[in-house]
Amino acid sequence: MKLTVLGSGTSVPHPRRSSPAFWLDTSAGSILLDFGPDAAHRMAQEELDWPNLDVIWISHFHLDHFGGLVPFLFSLKWSPQTQSRTKPLKLIGPRGLRRLLETINDANNYRLFKHTFEVVISEIEPNEQFDILPGVRAATMKTKHNAESLALRLRANDERTFVYTSDTGFTNELITFAANVDVLLLECSFIKNKPLESHLELTEAIQTAKSCGAKKSVLTHLYPEWDNVDLVSEAKVLWQGDIVEATDGLVLRI
Repeated sequence: MKLTVLGSGTSVPHPRRSSPAFWLDTSAGSILLDFGPDAAHRMAQEELDWPNLDVIWISHFHLDHFGGLVPFLFSLKWSPQTQSRTKPLKLIGPRGLRRLLETINDANNYRLFKHTFEVVISEIEPNEQFDILPGVRAATMKTKHNAESLALRLRANDERTFVYTSDTGFTNELITFAANVDVLLLECSFIKNKPLESHLELTEAIQTAKSCGAKKSVLTHLYPEWDNVDLVSEAKVLWQGDIVEATDGLVLRI
């Protein structure tokens, strides 16, 4: 698997950090993890094969994680690169995804689902296991963020594992869910004195990564307060594990 960070930031406009979105290449196809408002153009900037994207995973419906999906579906109607596409595009997310998309679609007759290919919407429950792609097994966990938010764990045929927490408060359940993961893509919104219990600050992110035994931890969803702070150095004071600061354009092999 190969991970490309499209957006390492939040909803706050930032000159170097786009809203959350992560491209994951697997031997069975491509998965986009969350679809921030900037994601479509970031895929093009990184020269990724967005016309043939296989799966879009939506962790929850906050607009910094979901807001780019509808414009992308609309754009596919007019993109010359997708006019000959026939394979389905899978949209996978929490309960309520279909209703939300249909409500937006009906608001102005956008015809979001009228393409040369099928758009398949699947709604996933917490603690569910399913094949997200052939040979890539997925499992979900309810996170401490909002009503529908889910973390995602992936295991490829070669037994490599990957966990994307998306937004979450601190829970011991997440440590169990991410046990011994090869790569943990983990939110680390704030340095300290976090204003919201539904996010993580540095000490909680590092405690999660250390306790679950993550082989590599990638810290993301970074608010502007992280500007001009050496995140990795601050993290290493707490734990000497393999820690990476997510930056837009970062590419990691799993």
